[in-house]
Amino acid sequence: MPVFTYRARDKYGSLFTGTIETSGRDAVASQLDHLGYHPVSIEEQRPGVGAAEFFERFIRVSPQDLIVFSRQLATLISAGLPFMTSFEALIEQTQNKRLKNVIMQVRRDVESGSSFSDALAKHPSVFSNLYVSMIRAGETGGVLDEILQRLATLAEHEAETRARIKAATRYPKIVIGSLAVAFIILLQFVIPRFAALYANFKVQLPLPTRILIGINQAFQSYWWLMLTVIVLAVFAARSYLRTEAGRLQWDGLKIRLPVFGPIFLKTALSRFSRIFGTLTRSGLSILQTLEIVSQTVGNTVISRVVDNIRDSARQGRGVVQPMQVSRIFPPVVIQMVSIGEQTGKMEEMLMKVSDYYDQEVEYSIRNLSTSLEPLLLAVIGGVVLFLALAIFMPWWNLMNVFKGGGG
Repeated sequence: MPVFTYRARDKYGSLFTGTIETSGRDAVASQLDHLGYHPVSIEEQRPGVGAAEFFERFIRVSPQDLIVFSRQLATLISAGLPFMTSFEALIEQTQNKRLKNVIMQVRRDVESGSSFSDALAKHPSVFSNLYVSMIRAGETGGVLDEILQRLATLAEHEAETRARIKAATRYPKIVIGSLAVAFIILLQFVIPRFAALYANFKVQLPLPTRILIGINQAFQSYWWLMLTVIVLAVFAARSYLRTEAGRLQWDGLKIRLPVFGPIFLKTALSRFSRIFGTLTRSGLSILQTLEIVSQTVGNTVISRVVDNIRDSARQGRGVVQPMQVSRIFPPVVIQMVSIGEQTGKMEEMLMKVSDYYDQEVEYSIRNLSTSLEPLLLAVIGGVVLFLALAIFMPWWNLMNVFKGGGG
C-alpha cells in the first residue's frame, strides 16, 4: 500500500503531522476525520530509500534508549494524555534517529487500527519478544503505564549487571592486552636482531630461543596464512554457534568455566526469576509466561530446563519437580518456589529468588579481581620467564664460548 504524509488540525486548531499507510487520499481523509482531525494537506510518499534512511538502519538502539522511551511513554500515559499525543511528544524528544523513525512507524500503524503490541512486533530488532508480550498483557489488563515502568526497571537491572561485570573485568583485559602488545613488539622488532646476531656464532641455541625465533619466522613468512586461518576459524565458529547444537554446547561450557562460570549461571538464573516473576505479575498465564521466559532467558541449557518446567505445568505436575531434576537450581531456591506455588504468591517468591541471585552475582563480581589475580600472575610470570630465558640464555652460552676461546 502507498504511504501518505499528512498535516491536520484538531478542533482546537493545533497542527499535527504524520504518515498513514492506506489505499488512497480519500481513505487518509476518512481516517483523519474519524480521529477528529481536519486535514490540511495529504501527500503520497515516493518509494525509494535515500542515503539518510539507508544509514539509519545501522544505528543501534541501545538499552538506555528503550529505558528512556518506556519511562517517558509511561509518564505521558499516566498523566492522562491521549495516545497519539504521547507519540508526538516522544517523536520530538527522541534523539536516536532510528528509534524516532520506528516510533513514527508504530504511530502510523496504531492510527491505521493496529494494536500497540502488534505495531511493536513489526520491529523485532528493536523490541524483543519479551517487550511485545508484556505490552500485550498491559493492553489486555488496562495497565499499560505500569507495564512500561516494569519493562524499564527490568532493562535498568540488566544494564547495571552488565556494567558491573565490565567494570570488574576491565583490569584483567588491560593486563592481557598490554602483555599481548608487548609480546608482538618484542617478536617483531627485537627478536630479528637477536637472531641475526646469534647466526654469526656457531653455537647451539637454547630451546626457548629456538622456539621464539621459530615463531618470529612463522609470522614473517606465513602471516597471511595465519590471518586466513583465524578468519576462517572465527567464521566457522560463529556459524556453528548459530546452530542449536553449537549454542547448547557453548552455553553449557560458559556455565562450567572456572571463575566466570558461576557468574554466568547466577546472572542467567536471576534473569529467569525476574522475568518469570514480572510476567506472572503482569497477568499472563503460566504457560505463556514460561514460553516467553524460555525464549528470553539467554542460555540454551536453562532454556531447556524451562521447557521441561512448562511441560510439567501443562500436565498439571507443577514447576518444582523439573527444577529438582535439572540440578541447576540450589535447594533454597527450589524451596522458595515450592512455597510460592503452594501459597499462590509465586511472583513474590520469584522476585525474592532474583534478589537472592543478584546478591550472589554482586558478591562474585566484587571478588572477581581477587579470584583472577593468581591466574593473571601465573600467566604474566610464565610469559616473562619464557622471554627472559629465550633472550638471556644465549648470552650465557656466548660468554662460555668466549671464555673457552680465550683459554
